[in-house]
Amino acid sequence: MYCVGEKTKRELRKHGFGTFKVLKNAETLSKFISSHCQHEKFLHFCGNMALDVLDRNLPLQNIKYKKVIVYNTEELNPLITEKYHAAVFFSPSGVRSFAKQNSFDDMMLFSIGETTSSEIKKYVSKQIFTSEENTLASVLNLIRRTIQKT
Repeated sequence: MYCVGEKTKRELRKHGFGTFKVLKNAETLSKFISSHCQHEKFLHFCGNMALDVLDRNLPLQNIKYKKVIVYNTEELNPLITEKYHAAVFFSPSGVRSFAKQNSFDDMMLFSIGETTSSEIKKYVSKQIFTSEENTLASVLNLIRRTIQKT
């Protein structure tokens, strides 16, 4: 089993599965598989909004790959009328859902990783604070450090 993120690794362990490699995002996973696993076959269990990084890259390397959608993510698109000093995003779909009815103006923006930050950049040109690791602890540490500087 290869997976993205420690949370997924913990869930796999709960169900009796070990992980051979845990990587930080789909792009890193794609590069690892392409350079170390050319002769293996892969099933990719994911949600309906998963990035297309693996389905785009692996077949180009003649790596056998099949995507299996095991859950559906639905965007709720809530309208947030209160004003906040900061917003924290944990997924690209969360960014899109927020952006449908809300503004990013006058807020500090925090992101759990590069993939989510890339989605935020589609809506703003201002600074985005991106955690070093894709973990809640890393995001919280980033927020604490950033707030202490201001």
